[in-house]
Amino acid sequence: MSEPPAPAPRADGETKSGKTVTAAMTAESPVPMQRHHAESNPAGKRLALLTLTALGVVYGDIGTSPLYALQECFKPEYGMAPTPANVYGVLSLIVWSLISVVAIKYIVFILRADNNGEGGILALLALIFQEDKEDGMSRTRLALYIALGLIGAALLYGDGIITPAISVLGAMEGLKVGAPAFERFVVPATLVILFALFLVQKKGTARVGVVFGPVMMLWFLTLTVLGLAEIVREPEILAAVNPIYALRLFATHGVHAFILLGAVVLAVTGAEALYADMGHFGKKPIRTAWFGLVLPALLVNYFGQGALILRDPAASENPFYLLAPEWFFVPLLVLATMAAIVASQALISGAFSLTQQCVQLGYSPRVTIIHTSKTEAGQIYIPEINWLMMVGCLTVVVYFGSVSALGAAYGIAVTGTMAITTILFHEIARTRWGWSAWRAGALAGTFLIIDLAFFGANIVKIEHGGWVPLVLALALFTLMTTWKRGRVLLRNILLTRSLPIADFVASLEHGGPVRVKGTAIFMTSESEGTPVVLLHHLKHNKVLHEKVILLSIVSRRVPEVPSADRITVEPLAHGLYRVKAAYGFMETPNVEDIRARLGEAGIKTKRMDTTYFLGREQLIAIDSRGMSRWRKRIFSIMARNSRSATQYFGIPPNRVVELGTQIEF
Repeated sequence: MSEPPAPAPRADGETKSGKTVTAAMTAESPVPMQRHHAESNPAGKRLALLTLTALGVVYGDIGTSPLYALQECFKPEYGMAPTPANVYGVLSLIVWSLISVVAIKYIVFILRADNNGEGGILALLALIFQEDKEDGMSRTRLALYIALGLIGAALLYGDGIITPAISVLGAMEGLKVGAPAFERFVVPATLVILFALFLVQKKGTARVGVVFGPVMMLWFLTLTVLGLAEIVREPEILAAVNPIYALRLFATHGVHAFILLGAVVLAVTGAEALYADMGHFGKKPIRTAWFGLVLPALLVNYFGQGALILRDPAASENPFYLLAPEWFFVPLLVLATMAAIVASQALISGAFSLTQQCVQLGYSPRVTIIHTSKTEAGQIYIPEINWLMMVGCLTVVVYFGSVSALGAAYGIAVTGTMAITTILFHEIARTRWGWSAWRAGALAGTFLIIDLAFFGANIVKIEHGGWVPLVLALALFTLMTTWKRGRVLLRNILLTRSLPIADFVASLEHGGPVRVKGTAIFMTSESEGTPVVLLHHLKHNKVLHEKVILLSIVSRRVPEVPSADRITVEPLAHGLYRVKAAYGFMETPNVEDIRARLGEAGIKTKRMDTTYFLGREQLIAIDSRGMSRWRKRIFSIMARNSRSATQYFGIPPNRVVELGTQIEF
């Protein structure tokens, strides 16, 4: 887990004469789908379009928080009766949480920490990897950041399971208000909607994505109108913007006010999505949407809910739906359900992208990645993750059965990730931006105090459901670190069985094996030495193709690798070539595309005259050296169930030869 990342390969490969050969990916060549980065400074109609789209993808989660956040603050377990003083205090906490956590921390500062335009906790971790050598970072310190980043990623999966459940369940609980007789259908209706949502994931988000923005714009406008109607009746509620009311709440209620933060944090869930989705839209549209519509709409709606509770304390049972006049209840229920689906979709898609990053960064075995768009590589579908998340969502809905119960599980995942993001942000501010220790420490320290306050308030919920995301995060962290460590052990074993490439080339000068027509491409995870699969091929088949390519797929710590730097070619001798193909953690390799492009470097191949040779290892755990035996067994199971290299790398199945070997480790 703690090993430093491998150095990125050079952009060019040296030839025997010292010259370099680079195979650039040109527009005329067949190319895989490219991710389209958001413009750095869009304006006019383009800015308006990106802002509208960002409403649907980025703000679905935080936008549906008014469904349940304020009502949870007045649940009996927090000991906050809906008195005027408590209403002002709770509302002040929500207002300043939105301002300090979302507006200042994420919108103003965290969005600055982009990895070539991409955001998210793993992109932030990869950014630290890029700085470690220049910074002289110790292995222990780097290992700590790796562990924190992986824990944060694991917690995000928990968020991805809980968010769809709590969003849809919160929308469906409106039935208790408008039609109490249908209360028993809340959970079944939630299960049906979630099942249908996961069922259609394989069709991709392109078809429904165009309506996400308009739906959320209508949602935020509705929040504003409903809130304004109550503010007009009780305008004194606006005084809650004064933070003195929040301080008085702590002075009056002490520990109970601190524990209340566990419910207040529900108002800022989804803040991580701002950062994770930065690569799709860019900073400017996200900031424009937040300050131009989202923040005002949320504040107005929360003030409206507070005004309603001031006028009618019994409304604290479900202040959101009670804001609506009776004639508007059904349309509001439908709109809330649509908004909840949008929020769920954003988290599901985010889990797919997170998994792709884990695979490319070496913390997950290969999975089935299906591109659902012919033009946008960022739109992907991963069946394994989809069905696991569906089972998780349906299970938590059945287990918890209500928003109140599920809210206990929600806060741990969100606040844990927020705190980790702050710690990683501090490292970036110091090493990448050159901030002084005082400046970086003061800002990150302030953010961390807020994050840890929220996290601490949620710790008391562990026995009431908070254990769910923690157990899930621990399991995923174990799997990710086991896979990474297992690959290191396996690599070391294979290196001992390899042969220096110079020795192999020298052996060909003295007769060597019989050469046959055609091209052989040997897939190898190592960019040095002779691939073990090549040695096995010679041992068993006694022949060698007249053209041999040793192909390594190299993952870099950047979202995308420029086309000009994609492929490097190093001619060896006797028809042998070493080819390195570099991909970023947001890209999916395609070997057939690489083969087609080698012609630009002077290596002519024919598709039907090319054979791909892959190695498949059967792993047997025999001792505890390097890693516990139980973890070795888990690694073996993960390796057996990993998606085949043929499928993952886009290799024609009828052109593949697999050579197996048994490895004791």
